[in-house]
Amino acid sequence: MVSPWHAAFASAIAFTVGAILPMLAIIFPPEGARIPVTFVAVILALALTGTISAKIGGSSKRKATFRLVVGGALAMAFTFAVGSLLGSTGIA
Repeated sequence: MVSPWHAAFASAIAFTVGAILPMLAIIFPPEGARIPVTFVAVILALALTGTISAKIGGSSKRKATFRLVVGGALAMAFTFAVGSLLGSTGIA
């Protein structure tokens, strides 16, 4: 049986570890490549996060990874669209 506490702890660890890759993707590429590089890095980090959290929490790796990748991609697309509409220019 999957413990909610184990799942929560696993998610906290996985999200912390998964945040490293997107941060590096924002900091190191040249300005013109930041958006596509960051998008790919975030998708990879979400897949890694889903896999790690599911493994630690004892749930389905496929379902957790799919849920995070699809939800994250939708959230990024929405955030990009809102930023574009409001005139965001990137990292300040």
